Amino acid sequence: MTDSGDASPDPVLGALANWPVQNLTLVLGGARSGKSRLAEALICHWAGDTTPAYIATAEAFDDEMRVRIAQHQTDRGTDWETVEAPMSLPAALMRARGKPVLVDCLTLWLSNLMLAERPTAGASDGLLTALTERQAPTVLVSNEVGLGIVPDNELGRRFRDAAGYLNQAVAATADAVVFTAAGLPLVLKGPKS
Repeated sequence: MTDSGDASPDPVLGALANWPVQNLTLVLGGARSGKSRLAEALICHWAGDTTPAYIATAEAFDDEMRVRIAQHQTDRGTDWETVEAPMSLPAALMRARGKPVLVDCLTLWLSNLMLAERPTAGASDGLLTALTERQAPTVLVSNEVGLGIVPDNELGRRFRDAAGYLNQAVAATADAVVFTAAGLPLVLKGPKS
């Protein structure tokens, strides 16, 4: 094998490694679809030598969630500035205005608000305002929860609907939207190759 001097293409990014920097990118997918890994690779690629901020919205309410959070932290390594923002996501985005940011994830943020019985419409408006005022690349992770069965309870149905509306609003504002399935990115919106 000869060394051509070129770096190997990132297998996670694939063709997205050729994209120019996007100001706002939404990465959607289901559970274990590879969306977080893709989002991390994108923001690290676009951050260059700048340390990106990782805005985490998860809360550890039980041992299983603590293990999940710890695994995410281990997987992404130490080259991040981590900001915990389970409910104050718009404010966290404003504080990191000039820094590359990854938000993981919008659906956990939304569920935190709903479980705390906080209004989601105003919070979504605040999020969209914070996103439009950012001056650095931002990658948002969100679950696509509307592809499965209809939830059997009212809270589950309200959450599914609110997540769908939030994803639509963010996607309309985003420069790029990528759907991830089986670790493979499908570009829904973005620069032409």
